[in-house]
Amino acid sequence: MGKASAKKPRAAGTAAPAETAAPAKPTKPARAPRPESRLAMVRRARRINRELAEVYPYAHPELDFRNPFELLVATVLSAQTTDLRVNQTTPALFAAYPTPEDMAAAVPEELEEIIRPTGFFRMKAKSLLGLSQALRDDFGGEVPGRMEDLVKLPGVGRKTANVVLGNVFGVPGITVDTHFGRLVRRFKWTEQQDPEKVEAEICAIFPRSEWTMLSHRVVFHGRRICHAVKPACGACPIAPLCPAYGEGETDPEKAKKLLKYEKGGQPGQRLSPPPDYPGLPAAPLATRTGP
Repeated sequence: MGKASAKKPRAAGTAAPAETAAPAKPTKPARAPRPESRLAMVRRARRINRELAEVYPYAHPELDFRNPFELLVATVLSAQTTDLRVNQTTPALFAAYPTPEDMAAAVPEELEEIIRPTGFFRMKAKSLLGLSQALRDDFGGEVPGRMEDLVKLPGVGRKTANVVLGNVFGVPGITVDTHFGRLVRRFKWTEQQDPEKVEAEICAIFPRSEWTMLSHRVVFHGRRICHAVKPACGACPIAPLCPAYGEGETDPEKAKKLLKYEKGGQPGQRLSPPPDYPGLPAAPLATRTGP
C-alpha cells in the first residue's frame, strides 16, 4: 500500500489561507423606461378625453351669456380674473349697454366704473369700446362668425375667438387658457408654452369634432381637481393615465378636501347655470353700501 500523504503542519501564529470567493456576477444597469411613442401618447390622450367626458358630462362655458355679443364681451372681461367675478359684473353691464351700438356710445368713465370689479378696467374698457365701435361700423352690429374677422377686433385674440366660435357658431376650436395649458403639459400632450403652438399640437391629437368640448372638459378638470398649486391627485379619476400623478396630494381623504365647485359641494361660477349642471348657482355681486 502507498503511504498516505501527510499534511504539512501549519506554523504557530500563521492564519489559515483564505478561501477563494467565487467571482461576483456583474450587475446589469437598470433599464431606463422607454419613452412613450407618439401613437401611445395619442391613444392615452384620447382615453383621458373619453374619461373626462364621463366625469364632466355637463361641461360648458362658465360665462353667463344670452347672445354672441354678451359672450364676446364676457370673454374679454375674463382676462386676469375669474369667470365668477365676470358673471357677477355683466348683469349691470348689459342692462346699461345691451347692444354693440349702446356700448360704442358709452362714456368711458361710466363703463370703467361698471367693470371695475374685473380688474384692469381701463384697458378692458378701451377694448370694449373699440370692439363695439368696430362691430357697429364694420359688421352691422353683429358679431362675425369667422376667425379672421374676430381677431381684427380690439382686445380679441385666438383664445377669445375660439370661445365665441365654438360656443355660439358651432365652429370647433381649442381654447388655450391657463388651466388648459397647465393640464396638457402635465398630461405630456405637449411641451409648448406659447398658446398658439399648444393649440396647434393639441388640434393634431384629436378629431376636429372634439375640440370645443375637449376644451371645456380640461378646463373643468383644472378648476375642480388638477389645481395649479396643489392638485388633488388622490381624488383624481384619471390618475392612472397621468404622468404627473404625485405632484399633488395623494392621500384620498386629504385630496377630497381640495376639491372645488360642485366636486367640493360648493357653488359654481355661473349665476345662471345650464339645467343639467349638478352644482349650485353662484351668488350675485354684493350690493355696495356706503360712500
